[in-house]
Amino acid sequence: MKKKITALFLAAAMTISLAACGGSGSSNSGSDSANTGDSTNTESTDTASGDSDMKVAMITDYGDITDQSFNQTTYEACKAFSTDNGLDFTYYKPEGDSTAERVAMIDKAIADGYNVIVMPGFAFAEAITETAETYPDVKFVALDVSEYDLEGDNSDFNNETYDNVFSAVYQEEIPGYMAGYAAVKLGYKKLGFLGGMAVPAVIRYGSGFVQGADAAAKELGLTDVEVKYAYGNQFFGDADITAAMDTWYQGGTEVVFACGGGIFNSAGEAAEKVGGKVIGVDVDQAGTIDEKFGKGTCVTSAMKGLRATVNTLLSAIKDGEWDSYAGQIQNLGLVSPDDDSLNYVGLPVTTTQWKDGAFSKDDYYALMADMANGKVKVDNDSSSEEPKASTVKVDFQGNIK
Repeated sequence: MKKKITALFLAAAMTISLAACGGSGSSNSGSDSANTGDSTNTESTDTASGDSDMKVAMITDYGDITDQSFNQTTYEACKAFSTDNGLDFTYYKPEGDSTAERVAMIDKAIADGYNVIVMPGFAFAEAITETAETYPDVKFVALDVSEYDLEGDNSDFNNETYDNVFSAVYQEEIPGYMAGYAAVKLGYKKLGFLGGMAVPAVIRYGSGFVQGADAAAKELGLTDVEVKYAYGNQFFGDADITAAMDTWYQGGTEVVFACGGGIFNSAGEAAEKVGGKVIGVDVDQAGTIDEKFGKGTCVTSAMKGLRATVNTLLSAIKDGEWDSYAGQIQNLGLVSPDDDSLNYVGLPVTTTQWKDGAFSKDDYYALMADMANGKVKVDNDSSSEEPKASTVKVDFQGNIK
């Protein structure tokens, strides 16, 4: 059965467990190897008490659980929640990057007895449409799978989703705005935006980034802030995109917001040659970017609250509150003006390169409050690939490839 989509906010009053996931218990031997059909590779918390029939499985997309992005964050959140609550947990990695291979792992997880399936990323849209009605008693939690992803080219979709599916999407324009605002406040005037493909989520990130930079430039009375703006037309870096980024950085660009999967590698490779900077996306990418391209390369990251979403939804299922979420696509953003741990988008407080007198943690919290309270509004229109600005000069270059 399908159910009409509703776009709702999660209530701020919802209790969210935000325990650190990286150090809760030791991983099983071989936990970094993929579970691709051989049940001997299954990782389990082995702590189920027997008093719950909730069994959690995560399916990776085309990456793995060490990608320091969607897969790793989702994996760690699922594992930590399951360990803390005495639930069986495992993950499955498809053999390749296709809907058929993702469906095969969903089928296997359910055949193995797992009845809560967590899936990170838009690539799962077709797999959801192929499996949700087949397994009506299984609860599917999809992260960042939007109405746009589910609909695709299907004119008969009619804005519907499935009774046993919950999907979280995020207001990318908000952390994009925060990142652009922070960059200009921190003293950068020559900015870049490198998007992956021009899908709505990436467009919203980029539009928000330009809006934030524009607002900061106005506040500071600057008329010389510039943003080079392009899409790679793919979600990974390569020699061609690195060459384009070389041109940007060597031409004076100081920091690039790299927004689209592994495309940050091209920005990082070019930045490293000239001591340039990069802004990460989706999760806190400071560790990854700094390790690859030099300490201090990552200025900040425009983040989505994957860990908070996992904790909220698994808690709801465990507590018998699934019906409050089933059949919905919720559009998540800021729900608290003063507690960033309750929000589903934001900047990383521990790794952002704050600067007192320019843009400090206190300044960030003030911005967060203004945005949560509606004092600062961000346009979320994704109908145009080219962003708008009134003060900042945007050099829109279209697709690199």
